Amino acid sequence: MQSGSRACGHGGSPCVSRSSTSSYLSLAPPTRFKGHSSQRIEEDIIHGVSHGLLADFRWLLLAATIATLIGAFLIPTFQRLFTLAVGHFHIHRSLPRLLMHAFFKGGLAYVKDAVRPPSGQNVKSLKGGRAISPWVLAFNTLAVALWTIGVFAALYAGALNPQLRVTASTLSSIVNGVATILMFVFIDPHLSVMTDDVLDGLIPEPRFRQAIVWLVGSRLAGTLLGQALLVPAAMVIAAVAAAM
Repeated sequence: MQSGSRACGHGGSPCVSRSSTSSYLSLAPPTRFKGHSSQRIEEDIIHGVSHGLLADFRWLLLAATIATLIGAFLIPTFQRLFTLAVGHFHIHRSLPRLLMHAFFKGGLAYVKDAVRPPSGQNVKSLKGGRAISPWVLAFNTLAVALWTIGVFAALYAGALNPQLRVTASTLSSIVNGVATILMFVFIDPHLSVMTDDVLDGLIPEPRFRQAIVWLVGSRLAGTLLGQALLVPAAMVIAAVAAAM
């Protein structure tokens, strides 16, 4: 089965392609504030200030929750854009040509045509039960929570034990590693098989959409769970740093 293959629904519904499926779950966790936060910790230690850092991290986690919610509303639009991009690349097999077409040959008009709000029918379909295993949803929630707090927990561990802050700041992989294992062992294979089943006609596309809504919901729940796991994860990292 070629990566560019896709199955189209009825009534003008967009195609589901294996290459575009990842757009449903590509909401990256916040890991770009490490430099600023490290500097903040150093300044707090120099001035003997220890309050406020945890609150800052919680505000950043709240921002991640809001960003996830915004991303969820943008999924229909970007799914259509990814489908168009995959179809164009499947024909021309040239990434530079795809980029030229996107930015200089009317590609921006496709963005206007692709803008779609989330369908209320997809949300209403949740009443029909889960289209995906509750274990997968639980693993996805936990994985997103750990991935979201990994860097923050390592930085906060350095604040808990300033003498080991350099060591602690490099141990975010303790938290992120668990999240990566959960994601690539339990979640990605399940979603890949489900995508193949849709392409083969074994699972109806509405049920696949229902599963995606559940997965996005679990991702949103994961960013909220991260608020509760931040301090315990930081304490674990601090303990590991002290034991090294």
